[in-house]
This record gives sequence, structure tokens and C-alpha cells, in this order.
Amino acid sequence: MKRIGLIVNPIAGIGGKTGLKGSDGEEVFREAIARGAVMESPKKAFATVQILKASEAFVDVYTWPGKMGEDICKEAGLRCTVPAGYTDTGSRTTSEDTVRAAKELVKAGSELILFAGGDGTARDIMDAVGTGVPVLGIPAGCKIHSGVYALNPRRAGDLAVKYAQGKVRETKEAEVMDIDEAQFRNGKVQSRLYGYLKIPGEGGMVQNIKCGSTGGGRESIERLYDYMADTWDRKALYIIGGGSTTAGIMKRMNLSNTLLGVDLVYGGQVLALDCTEQDILRIMERYEKVKILITVIGGQGYLFGRGNQQISAKVIRRVGKENIIVAASQEKMLSFLGKNIYVDTGDEETDKYLAGYMRIITGYGEYAVIKVSN
Repeated sequence: MKRIGLIVNPIAGIGGKTGLKGSDGEEVFREAIARGAVMESPKKAFATVQILKASEAFVDVYTWPGKMGEDICKEAGLRCTVPAGYTDTGSRTTSEDTVRAAKELVKAGSELILFAGGDGTARDIMDAVGTGVPVLGIPAGCKIHSGVYALNPRRAGDLAVKYAQGKVRETKEAEVMDIDEAQFRNGKVQSRLYGYLKIPGEGGMVQNIKCGSTGGGRESIERLYDYMADTWDRKALYIIGGGSTTAGIMKRMNLSNTLLGVDLVYGGQVLALDCTEQDILRIMERYEKVKILITVIGGQGYLFGRGNQQISAKVIRRVGKENIIVAASQEKMLSFLGKNIYVDTGDEETDKYLAGYMRIITGYGEYAVIKVSN
């Protein structure tokens, strides 16, 4: 049996559905709670723990007290050990709590550290263990640009079990990326490489780092903008996801937008900018016809679950799969040739609902068909 350390950052991702674009800092936590946020990270980590429970014969789980791991292990019925002398830190954990937990779980002999969080949590784990012990991230944050995370929480459990069974023996170093959250909330992405973590070397189960556009293929992307403007349904409410592609479409239509947020448009007018999940659910009730317009995240290939958590599983089910429009440049889609794209909404049934083949608009009346994987 391999000893696996489990750490949950319970407040990771708390700012996602509330449109705060991050979870770092006490002020953000308080604002998220004031907007009605609930903790998403333990729910996502629970999906991983259920996989560990099903393979209990192969894993010996050490974890941290309370909401940092022990609670969800007990909920899943998974045997676990908590280091002596430490108490429950409660819900409002800090970076110091994550670093302390990681160091202690390594001292306790953990051969793999599973951690639930976002890029800030990955930085904390890096500060604690460096590349001395293999780790694997359970994606649960708002911004998940680093290459140390599994494709989704269930894949994290699958890969951890494979590693424990010796079916995956190799490890590799993967990038820990993070952005300036204050700049991010102002529509600027300043991503930088902070270092590396060692992860199990199974590439098909781990996400890539986020990549920006190179700016190539300008003519085809301009045709894409023209096509979207010419075919716009003025009798539908549009939920507009973030990204440079959707921002370009909005600019072509002379509409203001939030580059890294979610906006609502009806009849050629912006109804609301930088919406929360609750804003979207409340406003869409007034409209008979609703569409979602999003793009594909470059490098990672996600449609939902990476940076656009405001368009939640609840929103998606009310709108319907048939009313989701995906637009992306030909250059971006060529980078996914022969690959899948992904959804990770945090709701397994919604992810299954979205799985299958989807049409991606790439130019003026041009499109690609690609498989969406849950």
C-alpha cells in the first residue's frame, strides 16, 4: 500500500460563481460570503475521495483535521489517519495552514500528496515540498492555469490509484503558474511561472497549462467576428463568457464587455456586465429564448469549469445544450487536432449531459466538429 496525503483548501474556488475571479485574501472571502457563495472545493474533493474509497485496498490515506480533508474522508467512509497534535482549522484556512499540512504529511511518509485547490494552493504546495515528493492537484479553484492538475476530480482519484498500484511509475515536472488577482479583476492577465512540482507522468489524465493566443490567423478570426454579428439573434438573451474571442465579437457589435467576466446581452444592448451565477439565473427568468456564447480555453481545451464558473451547471441545464454556441479561431482549433476538449462543471450529471460531439464556429459559416469529454 502506498501512503497518500490528502489536503483540501476549503475556500478554494469560493469566488468563482460570485464573479470575484479568485479566492485569495480575507476581503475576497468576506465579499464572496456576502454574495451568497458556498464552499465548492470540498464537494469536488469528495468526488476524488470516492475513487480512493473504491480502491481502499491499495491506499493508506493520511490527511489534515476537519474541512482540510478528514471530514470528506469520513463522509465517504474512507479510512484515514490524522497526525496527532493538530486540530481543526475551520473553514477560513490560510496559506500557512496548507504549507504546514503538506510538510507534516510528507514527514508522516506520504508518497503522493493529493491537494484540492487552485493556482494559489499549488504555489503553497510548491513552497512546502518542492519537487521532493510527487503531488497531484484536484481542480477546485477559480483560476487553474498550472499543469499540475488532473483533468477533473474523478481523474485525480483514478491517477492516484494507478500510482498507488504501480501502474504509473514515471514522474515528470510540471509548471506552477499563477496570476495577479487584482490585475485579473481589472481585465488584465499577468501570468507567470513560479516553479515546478513533480507529478505522476500520465499525460492523458492531467491538464495542460493555459496558453494565450499568438495573434496569428487574423483574417479568419475577423471573418468569425463578422459571421457572429451577422447571425446574431436579437430576440434571444445571450450569456457571454470571457475571453479574447468573445470580446472580439462584442467589439464588432459595438458593445462593451468584461474581458474576463460574464456579460448579458439582449436586442443589441448590454443588460449587465461581470455577472454572478445568481445574476444570470435571476435575469434569464425574464426571457423565453436564452443562448450561451463561449470560447475554448487555449492550451487546456476547456469549455466550462476554468474561469467561467458563473455559467454553472444550473445555468447550463436551464439553457440547454442545443443553445450553447462555441466560437474559436481556426488557429486555436488546429492545436486540438486529434484531441478532445473538456467540461468540468463540478456536477457529474451535467458533464455527462455535455459530453459528445459539438460544433465549434471557426470562421464565416465555417466550423469544426470535435469531441467533448467529461
